[in-house]
Amino acid sequence: MRASLVTGFDRPIEIHDLPIPEIQPDQVLVRVEASGLCHTDIHAARGDWPVKPALPFTPGHEGVGVIEKVGSAVTGRAVGERVAVPWLGYACGTCDYCVSGRETLCESQLNMGYALNGGHAEYVAAYAAHVVPVPAGVNPFEAAPLTCAGVTTYKAVKVSGLRPTERAAIFGIGGLGHLAQQYAQIFGADTIAVDVTEEKLRLARELGAAHVVNAAATDPVAAIRQLGGADVAIALAADPHVLEQAHASLRRGGRLVLVSLPRDNAMRLPIFETVLGGISVIGSIVGTRADLAEVFRLHAAGRTTVKYETRKLDEINRAFEDVLAGHVPARLVFAL
Repeated sequence: MRASLVTGFDRPIEIHDLPIPEIQPDQVLVRVEASGLCHTDIHAARGDWPVKPALPFTPGHEGVGVIEKVGSAVTGRAVGERVAVPWLGYACGTCDYCVSGRETLCESQLNMGYALNGGHAEYVAAYAAHVVPVPAGVNPFEAAPLTCAGVTTYKAVKVSGLRPTERAAIFGIGGLGHLAQQYAQIFGADTIAVDVTEEKLRLARELGAAHVVNAAATDPVAAIRQLGGADVAIALAADPHVLEQAHASLRRGGRLVLVSLPRDNAMRLPIFETVLGGISVIGSIVGTRADLAEVFRLHAAGRTTVKYETRKLDEINRAFEDVLAGHVPARLVFAL
């Protein structure tokens, strides 16, 4: 099979012909149809984070495809079924976090495209209990971005406690942000889209944003405060300055939801403003299997729109550069 392979954190990704993976009794073999490119793939391939993947490895955690083989111990999954292979590749199922519905906090978890070889390949071996069925009629190229970008932002909106008639500011309208905006609107909020490119702000308007702010031309904090401040700010740009702007845009009692992971792992948090303003700072990691199933049901019902472009797997290094340069209006998806 053809697969992308990271062989060094300072080297371009290589495309190799590798054996089709052998599966364990509790795994399934998925023939990948579509695999979304997440910024986390870039961090993984470049070794940006403190805990680095073991080399060599195949990135990708937005894989969608059809099961071609099931392990001898697998129940509940079948050959021919279309499934998504998400970031949470494995969780123990027995710890306090798992049994209380917080499996994404499991300390024994293994992540696709990081600890486990991921979906930027023609085939992927995945733990059967952790793949999620894709509803009939959902395009696999739309399902792929929903598998991470969708479920991550859906979870962020959920944990924000967003209520109808509140204002939600989305900082970063791209692969994640255009979905975060839609989920906030589904929850009944007015949305404020913040970005630095007019193309992405046009997309936000098309998707129903009540207000848009070009942070390259206008101080977003001043603009949002003029509207009365945000009740919720969801920070999706991996820039500490943007995280600080998101915090400063909140009205009293507001909630800052941190989703992006800046390489330098730090932001300035003003304590007086946080305490006296009753501001909550919430960290939100990707959603659970149940969250992803909800995301798929919303999309199957026509409640969300996924903006994406397709690329060939051979173009993966160029795709990385395009994402980093901000030349991608929403999500890139590799066609396998």
